[in-house]
Amino acid sequence: MSKGYDPSQDGAKMSFKKDMSYVDYLQIDTLLAAQQPISSAHDEMLFIIQHQTSELWMRLVLHEIVAARAFLQAGNYQQTFKMLARVSRIFDQLNSAWDVLRTMTPSDYTTFREALGNSSGFQSHQYRLIEFALGNRNSNLLKVHEHRPDLHKMLSDEMAQPSLYHVAIKALEKELKLTFEPSVFELKTPHQAHQEVEDAWAVIYRNTEKHWTIYELAEKLVDLEDYFRRWRFNHVTTVERVIGFKRGTGGTSGVKYLRKMLEVELFPELWNVRGAL
Repeated sequence: MSKGYDPSQDGAKMSFKKDMSYVDYLQIDTLLAAQQPISSAHDEMLFIIQHQTSELWMRLVLHEIVAARAFLQAGNYQQTFKMLARVSRIFDQLNSAWDVLRTMTPSDYTTFREALGNSSGFQSHQYRLIEFALGNRNSNLLKVHEHRPDLHKMLSDEMAQPSLYHVAIKALEKELKLTFEPSVFELKTPHQAHQEVEDAWAVIYRNTEKHWTIYELAEKLVDLEDYFRRWRFNHVTTVERVIGFKRGTGGTSGVKYLRKMLEVELFPELWNVRGAL
């Protein structure tokens, strides 16, 4: 009678008393110990895992954006493109995660919402870092993180250096041998559309063969923002589906606040130029 498949017969290592295992390498025990519901509600586990996994993906987004910016500053375009494409795919992954959270009904959420206190995704320092790194910077939002000097410093340090889009505009300058006004590179405010930058992107789009590398950079940025916008939109619809127009746990106006965020453009000239071509 068969005793079943024996992986050791195929050479699989079976003893890890002296060697690092999968559980050791990934610190699975620590990872799985991080889900600590504070209510008896069944759906709180879903809520916790949804947000924890989102934070893990955002950590990877930051890892890729920071590296992409450094490569772009050094003129290494192919490495930059690979990383920006990966960020777009990560946001696609994050988009799919909303489908899981939407299986939680308003009735489910009310069973543990009070247990959240004032905690809210609005307070995610990683999300804020992503926005700052891409160019949507608002110094007023640093106040949310004043209780954590380490996080406050991390965000302040990010605001003190050029955003990814600033670096892309510098590459545009170099390609066309231009010099933009200093206001284009303002570090501590959200990037605003500048006509001279839009006109420069139009030159790239009107002669893609001559400026193919910068054209590809532009499209990689548009692709990234496209997926980012979808993530924001899915966030809005999920919140509206679950809590309607109630105020958020962090004190924001909830859906109204999130809808306002849909109007934010990270790379406005790259969207405006489409209508100008």
